[in-house]
Amino acid sequence: MLPFTAFESLVRMTPHLCGRSLNRLVKLIIALIVMALPQLVEAPRLHAESNERPNIIYILADDMGFSDIGCYGSEIETPVLDSLAENGLRFTQFYNTARCCPTRASLLTGLYPHQAGVGHMMEDRGHDGYRGQLNRRCVTIAEVLRPAGYRTYLSGKWHVTPFNNKAPDADKSNWPRQRGFDRFYGTIHGAGSFWDPNSLTRDNTRISPASDPEYPLESQVDGEFYYTDAITDHATRFIREHHEESADKPFFLYVAYTAAHWPMHARERDIAKYEGRYDAGYDAIRDSRYQRMLDLGVIDADSTVNWPIPDSWKVKNHWEWDKRNMEVYAAMVDSMDQGIGKIVQSLKSTGQYDNTLICFLQDNGGCAEGFGRNGKHSPRAAEPTLAPLPADHLQMDMAPKQTRDGYPVRGGHQAMAGPADTYVAYGRGWATVSNTPFREYKHWVHEGGISTPLIAHWPRGISRHGELEPTPGHLVDLMATAVDLSGAEYPETFHGDNEIHSMEGRSLKPLFEGQSIDREAIFWEHEGNRAVRAGDYKLVAKGPKGAWELYDISRDRSEQNDLSQEKPEIAEKLMSMWQEYAERAFVLPGMRK
Repeated sequence: MLPFTAFESLVRMTPHLCGRSLNRLVKLIIALIVMALPQLVEAPRLHAESNERPNIIYILADDMGFSDIGCYGSEIETPVLDSLAENGLRFTQFYNTARCCPTRASLLTGLYPHQAGVGHMMEDRGHDGYRGQLNRRCVTIAEVLRPAGYRTYLSGKWHVTPFNNKAPDADKSNWPRQRGFDRFYGTIHGAGSFWDPNSLTRDNTRISPASDPEYPLESQVDGEFYYTDAITDHATRFIREHHEESADKPFFLYVAYTAAHWPMHARERDIAKYEGRYDAGYDAIRDSRYQRMLDLGVIDADSTVNWPIPDSWKVKNHWEWDKRNMEVYAAMVDSMDQGIGKIVQSLKSTGQYDNTLICFLQDNGGCAEGFGRNGKHSPRAAEPTLAPLPADHLQMDMAPKQTRDGYPVRGGHQAMAGPADTYVAYGRGWATVSNTPFREYKHWVHEGGISTPLIAHWPRGISRHGELEPTPGHLVDLMATAVDLSGAEYPETFHGDNEIHSMEGRSLKPLFEGQSIDREAIFWEHEGNRAVRAGDYKLVAKGPKGAWELYDISRDRSEQNDLSQEKPEIAEKLMSMWQEYAERAFVLPGMRK
């Protein structure tokens, strides 16, 4: 850098110069300034770039339908998510993979789930696409962003590696800390009690919610553990501690709630808010949702049909019980929204709100599984009938056999959902309401199984406030978006020089700016249910032997009018595209029910 004294000397010489000498002096000064300019601005520029890279928070909900939050049509109160949508962007045609494990694998890696090794659940089926855990030819967002200077945190559900409750410490090679995350609090396994979750872990150590010194019961609401609150509290803790310890670095935070996956568990004060809200029944609630969705513009009447719910899908003999299931379901979603509000507030209080991208989405559509609905119908015992569990007992069962204070855990229509001694799903009727107005559910790749809200909010980076974005997108786009915004380098090799699959997604940043993205097609396969969408056309089938159906989504998103016979040339083209995808993405030969 040119010393100030040198400039001062040149200035002092100027009055004594003229003509060519003055011209030469001017040229010399300009040349010196040009030489010095990079040094003058380099350090501040690099610092600015570091500060300008956004924090990134991906929030994933569990087992919720397209219409289950307020800004997508629901009567469930979600003011925080509604506010993020009002001041951000809502996607109307975003997709997941129809099931929990594959969705998490796809979100984390930017690949289709089979490419990451998680084509089904957490069992090894003997084929590369179905090993039941993240392989070494994929990288997580955390593994990509950490070398670029990001701190990385995870609070919530992992569920992309097997968890053996008989030998829970047998293999930690695919646990979050071993896959790029600096901090982790949550569950390794998938579903479980909200009052006493199985496989609860802090970093690499299994813990009991009843004896955790870092999160004591006396610090929690009513002195009792509730998993949704615990996920929230640790997410906010990571945000605060990041600000205190690493404020000069950006962060990536993955918040993976288990709400509103069965069992239907919620705090009584949240349930009370929804008492009587569902008295009108499945059809009336669904009709009102449909109208709100039309009013909001997230669907249109020209491409959807709110077909009636068949009577066989409704509970008649135990209506008070099933109504209660939906009241608890709503409370679970409400509680999650309250938690997201605390996350937002922690960003604001630490000055990190404006430059944080928050994306909210769901792992699959509404769940029609009947877990706990048809089992033994047992009333609650007047007193505990089993020995209490010690506080340090590590609960390892997806469905606990008892509560910690000794009550047997119950299912069936005498188990009024909510407390720790119940374990019930909300069933097909309410799942149909959740998926208004789309076909099928979790597991299937018709629109009801794979359609998710996506809310994107970033005050500094998204100027489109309250707008709807109809461009189709997929989970694979979240890795590409993170790489684009962070300036990170997606590796060609990793994990000991293993060749890494190329990203499948497209960055959503152009859509944040009102531009467009190019994409040939989006693909799905789960349990033989398979689909491809290219432009407005979607080819979809149920089961490995099911016939292909063709729909024009722009005119028939409810998938009521099969065009496969009317437009065979389009069906044939999409079949060919799906076959090519299935071969290159390790869907074959392991595809089966």
